[in-house]
Order: sequence, then C-alpha cells, then structure tokens
Amino acid sequence: MSTITTEELAATTLLRFATAGSVDDGKSTLVGRLLHDSKSVLTDQLEAVERASASRGQDVPDLALLTDGLRAEREQGITIDVAYRYFATPRRRFILADTPGHVQYTRNMVTGASTAELTVILVDARNGVVEQTRRHAAIAALLRVPHAVLAVNKMDLVDYREPVFAAIAEEFTAYATELGVPEVTAIPISALVGDNVVEPSAHMDWYGGPTVLEHLETVPVAHDLAHCHARLPVQYVIRPQSAEHPDYRGYAGQIAAGTFRVGDAVTVLPSGRTTTITGIDLLGKPVDVAWTPQSVTLLLADDIDISRGDLLVPTKDAPATSQDVEATVCHVADQPLTVGHRVLLKHGTRTVKAIVKDIPSRLTLDDLSLHPHPERLVANDIGRVKIRTAEPLPADSYSDSRRTGSFILIDPSDGTTLTAGMVGESFAAPEPVKNEAEDDGWDF
Repeated sequence: MSTITTEELAATTLLRFATAGSVDDGKSTLVGRLLHDSKSVLTDQLEAVERASASRGQDVPDLALLTDGLRAEREQGITIDVAYRYFATPRRRFILADTPGHVQYTRNMVTGASTAELTVILVDARNGVVEQTRRHAAIAALLRVPHAVLAVNKMDLVDYREPVFAAIAEEFTAYATELGVPEVTAIPISALVGDNVVEPSAHMDWYGGPTVLEHLETVPVAHDLAHCHARLPVQYVIRPQSAEHPDYRGYAGQIAAGTFRVGDAVTVLPSGRTTTITGIDLLGKPVDVAWTPQSVTLLLADDIDISRGDLLVPTKDAPATSQDVEATVCHVADQPLTVGHRVLLKHGTRTVKAIVKDIPSRLTLDDLSLHPHPERLVANDIGRVKIRTAEPLPADSYSDSRRTGSFILIDPSDGTTLTAGMVGESFAAPEPVKNEAEDDGWDF
C-alpha cells in the first residue's frame, strides 16, 4: 500500500462523494475496485476478502466485499446500509458514502448524499436508465449535489460498444438537465475488470475522457459556504463561573455558513434581540474572524437570554422567521406521512412541535409530473408539504444554504425520523431547459 506524507495530506483538498444506482449495477464492486487499484486497501483487508471469496467458490477476489460489511449484505449480495470509506491520493482526500440501490433503502441514499459534493450514479449497460436511476438522480438534484457522474458499468458485457454508452448517456443527461442538475460527466466503465476506474481502458479507444478516479481528483470543489449568509446555531452556553473566568459567558456552536468577525452586529433568533460580537474563541484562543465549518465560542456585548436552539445571524442579513414552512421532502419512514400528522421538527439545534397542514403534491419520477393532493406520502416518496410550527423558525431557503435550509420531521412518540425536508422551491415545478449561455446554475 502506498503511503502519503503528512505534508502531502495537509496540502490536498477534501471531496465528499456518494455512489448510487439500482440493485446489481455494481456500486460496491466499483468502490472496491477504486480502493484496490488506488492502493488504498490494507494487506489484511485484502487477505480477508480473498479468503471470503475463496470460501464462496470464487476464483478471484470479490472486491464488493470491501464495502459490504454486514453479514446480511454478503449473504444477499446487496448493499443495505450506507458504508463510509475514507481514502486519499497525493492529489485529494475522499470521504465516500456507498449507498444502497434497492428501493427499500432509498432513505439511506438520502443520508449518504445529504453532505456530498458529487454523486456517482451507476447504470448497468445492459439495462440502461431504470426507475431507481431516475429516483437517485432526482434525490441528488433535490439535495443540490453540484456534480453528477454517470458511470455506465458492465461495458464488458455489451462488447464495449460505443452506441450503447452514447444512448444511455444521452437519456440520463436529458433527464438530469430537466431536474436542474448543473453538470453531468458520463464515463463508460467495467468495475469488475477495472476499465476506466483508475486506469484507462484498452478496450474503449473511442472514449477520450477521464477515468473515474481522475475525474474525482480534478473536479472543482467549491467550498463556498464561507461566502454564504452567516449562521451559527447555538449548541451550548459556556459559563465557567470560576475564579479565573468569573464573568465569562460564551455561546458555542459550529458555524453552519458564512463568516463572523469581532465587531459584527448580530441578531438572536427567534427573539430578535440585537448585540455586537466582542470576542471569538477558537480552540481556546482568541481570533478576530471565524468561518464555516469551524466550531467556535462567540462573546457578546450584552447579556441576552440565549440558549441551545437559538440562531445567531448578522443583523443586516437576518432571515425572516415564520411558523409556516413550505418544503420539498423525501419521506423515509415505513409509516406514511399524512395531513394532520403531529410531529417534531428539528432545524439545526432547535426542535419544535409542528403539524402537517397540507401535502400539495407528490412527484412522479417517470415524467416529473405532479400528483396533486395525495393526502399522504409513503416510504421513498418525494413531495411538497406545508407545515405549521408551534414557534417561529428562522429557516433559509435550501437553495441558499444546505445546512440552515434543511430539517427533519420526527415522530414524537418514539423518536423515529419520518421525513427529510428542504425549505423553499425545488424541481417539483421544473422550468423549461434554458440555453447553456443563459444557465446560471441551480434554478428550480
């Protein structure tokens, strides 16, 4: 296994990405091949996979076993849970979420893609784009994942024919464009034998694009949250009341977006009280400026009633607070979400009581049409909801901030997560496709 020095690691950027696709499209095999061929697998891990493969009568190691860690996954040959893997090359560090393909576990794909900056969606070259492919593309678009890779897998089983790849790429790109996905990169691969995963394929001289790893290493990663509206959900109020710090009162949390500076005027939401930042502590030391995703403690000029769940924002850039939330959601629980459902809504560090007032529509993935007023959403449905909260919430639009524009609905009786929600507009009302010259990014 190749080693990377500490200096090289510190100089690399970080890319979070997720893999998705239908059952048996080869996601786990692709991930295993990616780890194996990039020399990111420890010797004992590879030996364990070789033993497990031999015990099942396989002549070559089944690289899918590098990620399918649950016993039920190995027995059934499918991915059930989200498998996270961490690896690095000299050019970039990676956090990979290998998500399930079965429709029953679409909720896990939502979890894996929620923090991703790129999604690799696999398609079996023999089957083409199927319903689950469209579902995963829709979820990636809904979650505002800025980059999408279409990996057309198992090209060895269609004799590496270019027309097969071209037809699948054209169909998927048209669908993704209608969803508003800003960028799709199509790559023909064979994860089983390694074609175009880490090394270029000798069987597809008609393809002149990057391999999967080359694209992952070079795709632009825009960590632009530092330039978004500044937001700090308060997690904890620090009051040592010690001889050394008798009057210390700090408000600790992880900056969700934007930048805070000493001297900034800030507003506490939902109360609306205003004050000024007099100090910022980072890792026990005072600093003049802090930005996302740093965990900091803010010191304020005035003693204001602030507690966990409050949101600190710049006074000149404060979001509106409202008890009425309209959002696009993906329902992840087995029990349906119905009109009149009483829930808990968790937004950042704040949890409030809420009620589902209306479900205006459910999305049909085949043609992106809307089924009006379905009255309920069942597991894996995507739809629009209107929610009334018991207390005002300072929620941003999800298109402006993935962190402060998202929430989850929780069953108050047992704590089960019911629904993942994104505040504001979405592709549920897609606009006509614009010319590339007019395209300014995400526009739902």
